[in-house]
Amino acid sequence: MADSSKLADTLNELALFVNDRIEGYKTAADETKDPQNKAYYQELVQQSEQFANEVNGFARAAGGDAESSTTLKGKFYRGFMDARAIVTSRNEKSILDSNIYGEEWAIKAYTEALADSALTGPARQAVERQHKASRQTLRKLQQLKGLQEV
Repeated sequence: MADSSKLADTLNELALFVNDRIEGYKTAADETKDPQNKAYYQELVQQSEQFANEVNGFARAAGGDAESSTTLKGKFYRGFMDARAIVTSRNEKSILDSNIYGEEWAIKAYTEALADSALTGPARQAVERQHKASRQTLRKLQQLKGLQEV
């Protein structure tokens, strides 16, 4: 039982970061003026919602609860970015910078979850798949930022 409790804790912690990802991309989709970026951010919101549902399902199966909140750090960061937006008028580069920073944190959360030996079987496979998708997203965001700098 201790293993499933530890697994639920690990998955709940990861779900907090996935929920941060949802909020970050919702904000980006609202703030961008680029229609292609808006569509991409909306895709990432949907992807993140699927990830959260999947992680929460495994957490419930391990005896935990679904996590619908976000991290305290994420809340502070979004507040900071909202204040910064007033000053910088949230250009595409600053939106991409925010998304890159958030995706780097998501990747760290996935890496930490994957370091947990209690994470096995289908739950591990799901987290590995999400981790891979997050790394691909980071690469694409970095490419988009490179295009902004040309």
